[in-house]
Amino acid sequence: MTAPVRASDTPFAVEVKAGMSYFWCACGRSKNQPFCDGSHSGTGITPIKYEAEESKKVFFCGCKVSEHKPLCDGSHKNISNLK
Repeated sequence: MTAPVRASDTPFAVEVKAGMSYFWCACGRSKNQPFCDGSHSGTGITPIKYEAEESKKVFFCGCKVSEHKPLCDGSHKNISNLK
C-alpha cells in the first residue's frame, strides 16, 4: 500500500447536508479535495464514507494523518506528523 499524500496543512471546512453521504479522499491525490475523484486507483488506499447526520459545518482532514478520519483532529498542528 502506498502512503497518503498530504493534501493540505489545514482542514477543509465543508457545509454538509443531513442525510447525504460524502466520500473523503484518504490518499491525498484527488484534485477535488477533500473528496474522492478516483485518483487512489492502484494505491491500495480507499476513500472513507462520511454520512451527515445533521446539516452543519464540518472540518475534513487535509493532512491525512488524523486519528479521527475523515474529520480533523488537529494532527496538522504537530509538524512531526507531517512527513
